[in-house]
Amino acid sequence: MPTLADVGRVAGVSRGTVSNVFNHPDLVRSDVRERVEAAAHELGYDGPDPRGRVLQDGKFNAIGFMPPGAYAVADVIRSPYTRELVLGVALACDEARATLSLVNGTDETRTSAIREALVDGIILGHSADIDLITSAKRRRLPFVILESDAGPDINSIRIDGRSGALMAVEHLAALRHRHFAILSIRRTAGPPIIHLPGRRKRAISAGFQLDHERLDGFARGLAQFGMSIDSVPIIETTPGDPSAGAVVFDRVPEATAILTMSDWQAITVLDEAVRRGISIPGDVSVVGFDGTTEAARTTPPLTTVAQDIIGKGRLAAAMVFANDPPQQIVMPVELVVRGSTARARS
Repeated sequence: MPTLADVGRVAGVSRGTVSNVFNHPDLVRSDVRERVEAAAHELGYDGPDPRGRVLQDGKFNAIGFMPPGAYAVADVIRSPYTRELVLGVALACDEARATLSLVNGTDETRTSAIREALVDGIILGHSADIDLITSAKRRRLPFVILESDAGPDINSIRIDGRSGALMAVEHLAALRHRHFAILSIRRTAGPPIIHLPGRRKRAISAGFQLDHERLDGFARGLAQFGMSIDSVPIIETTPGDPSAGAVVFDRVPEATAILTMSDWQAITVLDEAVRRGISIPGDVSVVGFDGTTEAARTTPPLTTVAQDIIGKGRLAAAMVFANDPPQQIVMPVELVVRGSTARARS
């Protein structure tokens, strides 16, 4: 294999000059650069081995992203929400001329993945596992946690989920809806978990801080209209579970309004409604959560609690790159009313 020295001999320059052509081209005159590049092409030399640069500098010029929940890399691509979140991170990486690495977040691998990821910083989709934070700190990696407040000494970005959930209930209640069902997010793999009134504890079985905040927002909204969340069926499903719509229609047929915690969940409900001939919003109104681009393209377009997903990804990456003193940022949400909600049937 040709080396820097070989290229230098052919080009008639020093090894250091060849190195600058590939690593700091602005330091080399254009005519010398052209001569070195021609010699490299002649010898079939593509540039310094990046492994050597990593060993020398201790830097990978990359940040990692670990998705929320027990999700693998493939789930990042499937999810409308994480696709847009990763897009935001990727845009920031492009601007910084850095690489983005998707880090597997499954239960079996996530802690070791933090230890072994070839990155200079990382964005954690959650903080449910303290070992993740510990591993990042031990490596002295700058990191940001999403959707959790992990304390004043840790970077975090989260949305005002409580206010968003409250807005969703107020919107539906103003449309005279009084029979609700809630699709909560199951953060572990498995089939839907059904909590019917009188048969469940107040708290869902597995969830992040954001999930509980949204449940609290739903509860506050219902209470404003004389209803209790304890009388509302709650079904935990992984966001993309195609059975979510079938479960809610089968187990809660009386519901005229379905509150969800992700657009992806809401989209599965819309799909199931089409299969069953259920009119949305004529028979049932559905509200999503996230404000993904895909939510605007459904039939009918989905009413949703929207956030700036791409902006959140960009901000998280910028915080990792800056490695400034910790900040705790709460991003606003807004209710975007579209065609999936209407006045309750009489």
